[in-house]
Amino acid sequence: MATVLAIETSCDETAAAVVRKRHILSNIVASQIAVHRPFGGVVPEVASRQHVETVNQVITEALTTAQLSWQQLDGIAVTCAPGLVGALLVGLTAD
Repeated sequence: MATVLAIETSCDETAAAVVRKRHILSNIVASQIAVHRPFGGVVPEVASRQHVETVNQVITEALTTAQLSWQQLDGIAVTCAPGLVGALLVGLTAD
């Protein structure tokens, strides 16, 4: 069965998980609550910029926690909708 890296950047949290045979090997979440608190809600441009700053670190941590390398993955899943367009694009273009 496949081992998949899942990336989530639809709104105000950057997350990555590694799943194998329906078992979660890692699940890393970087919250943006503190960043958006002064604005009283999520600011789309701020959310997108935060995703850019954290997505690679979150992915690396998810792979490290799962004790896997990129070569050991069978696929990558990424949130593509619904969500903030800029935030979704960060996840779709993460490397």
